[in-house]
Order: sequence, then structure tokens, then C-alpha cells
Amino acid sequence: MSEQANAVASLKGTARIEATARGRSGWYVCYLWLFAVWQLALVPAVLMWHGRTGTLVSTLANAVVVMGLSVFTTRQPVVPRGYGGRHLRVIGAWAVAYVLTLVLGFTVFLDSVAFVVVAAVACALPAAAAAWHEARAV
Repeated sequence: MSEQANAVASLKGTARIEATARGRSGWYVCYLWLFAVWQLALVPAVLMWHGRTGTLVSTLANAVVVMGLSVFTTRQPVVPRGYGGRHLRVIGAWAVAYVLTLVLGFTVFLDSVAFVVVAAVACALPAAAAAWHEARAV
């Protein structure tokens, strides 16, 4: 009976640690929302602001935002199990949407405001959907 009691106590301890980690992982929802909102500014800037200045400003602004989000992420005390794979799926979906946006935006829909609006929402959608899902899970 002692082995069963030890196993139950161990499982309860593991569940408690997992619940604590989940409770302290709300930062990821904030990260995802910030990333999604940034897409609503980045995509129009990249697609509509032509020339060297537009490229330079949007690239530098994106680098600053990505570095800021990265620093924010590394300073968080808790990363629950499974977040690495989840985050790779979100960033992978964003990358596909972003590359498709750039290709279509610079070839087929050059200077199309309607396309830029749809593309910005499409690029923000993976992070926003993941943020909404994570907020419901926490």
C-alpha cells in the first residue's frame, strides 16, 4: 500500500506543478497578441511603403519588435511543457502567410489597399487564434 500512496502523492505533486506552470504562463497570451497586432502595422508598411527608406524603416522596426518580444520571452520564469512545438506551429503558419503575402503583394496585387488589409489580417490570424486558444486554456 505504501507504493500506491507514494505513486498517488507523486502524481498529485506533478499535477500541482503543472497547474502552477499553467497559471504562470499567461505571458504567452500577451506575447501572441502583441505579435498579432504588430502584423497589422508591419504588413501594410512593407507592402505599401516602396523604396529604400520604406525597406530600411520596416526592417529596422521589425528587428526592434522581434528583439523586444524575444527579451520579453526569455525573462519569463515558466514555460509549460509543449509550448516549444506549439510556438513553432504558430510561427510556421505565420511564415507561410507572410511569404505568400509578400509574393502576391509584390507581383499580383501591387499597391492594392484591399489586398494589404486582407494580408495583414491573414498574417495576424495565426498568432491571434493561438492567443485566443491559450487564453481559454489558462
